[in-house]
Amino acid sequence: MHQETALRAYLTRVERELRHNILPFWMEHAVDRARGGFYGEIENDLTVHPEAPRGALQSARILWTYAAAYRRYGTGAYLEMARWAYDDLVQRFLDPVHGGFYWMISADGRPLQPRKQIYGQAFGIYALAEYYAATHDAPVLDLAREIFELVERHSFDPVHGGYYEACTQTWDLAADTRLSPVDLNEKKSMNTHLHVMEAYTNLLRVWPDDRLQHQLRGLLEVMLTHIVDPTTGHMRLFFDEAWRSKLDHISYGHDIEASWLLVETAEVLDDPDLNSQVRDLAITMAQAVLDEGLDPDGGLVYERGPSGLTDSTKQWWPQAEAAVGFLNAYQLSGAPHFLEASLRSWDFIEAYLVDVTYGEWIRYVTRDHRPAGGEGSDNLKASFWKCPYHNARACMEISRRLQDMLNL
Repeated sequence: MHQETALRAYLTRVERELRHNILPFWMEHAVDRARGGFYGEIENDLTVHPEAPRGALQSARILWTYAAAYRRYGTGAYLEMARWAYDDLVQRFLDPVHGGFYWMISADGRPLQPRKQIYGQAFGIYALAEYYAATHDAPVLDLAREIFELVERHSFDPVHGGYYEACTQTWDLAADTRLSPVDLNEKKSMNTHLHVMEAYTNLLRVWPDDRLQHQLRGLLEVMLTHIVDPTTGHMRLFFDEAWRSKLDHISYGHDIEASWLLVETAEVLDDPDLNSQVRDLAITMAQAVLDEGLDPDGGLVYERGPSGLTDSTKQWWPQAEAAVGFLNAYQLSGAPHFLEASLRSWDFIEAYLVDVTYGEWIRYVTRDHRPAGGEGSDNLKASFWKCPYHNARACMEISRRLQDMLNL
């Protein structure tokens, strides 16, 4: 009875956070009614930078979030927000000549970085599949399939498997493949493969195509063969085209996120042997993150290198993924310490990341709980990378799982 009470309280907390903080925030503050789309930057104190560049990633993630929220709750305002994001993606980010989504545009809609980052195409597919599931609007699925075909034609590596990081506007392989300045300029990465897998999984739900299923299975095998180290439970981050690892660092947020996304993919592929293998691996990955990355306060440190921590901040998105990933590990294993870790992760979110003054979540706190602030991206509540995907999805995932556990 005590556990049921705790689970019901957890459910109430995540539902309240989603419906009364995260979802209203973006609808109220992020929409650019004058130009269309969404403001590229909003500071923690709600100061808007209307001229800031805008990324396809932000619009795609907003589209996914509100399409998923509409599917879950049936609230018309969520569908309107999803439609606004869809219109932005199609009208301003979609390349009318070569296809695919630009990486970055100006506030008035001019392409600033027209390259076709495969990570960005993946989030486009992920969002379009969710929006199609919400609307059953045939052109939405047609566009998702078109992006899938472009990725397969230009990014898939038939020799070594997997996908190249980036293409130019005209779909030649790009010389500079980096997602951001902190990334390595390498042919392949964990991050892109994780999110192509996530996107193809969502697309397969609404488009049960044999070729898509075959490619997704191959992608999962790449994750299991080259990216996840089954001995350590961590993922390797960057590779050359033949899958030689190029960086010996651990990203705890990506590890715990992948632990549940891998299970999701295996379940959609519906292969019992593969499902069993992935479930065991997910538990190993979650345990490694818990043992090495989770502090006693429930906060997850960001990154570790061979000589120790390279980034000890506790950022909004790994914290959200930790709450989901540990709950997933509890569902798979029945081990109570995973449920405790999920609850501790959520306690940390409420204590240190939720902004009770201005809304939404701040970007991070330091290991001693000092909040992000000052100049630059640290002080942004909304930006190219800071959008309602990790935290809104975490709320929906946790809510769904808790309802299943409580037979609600």
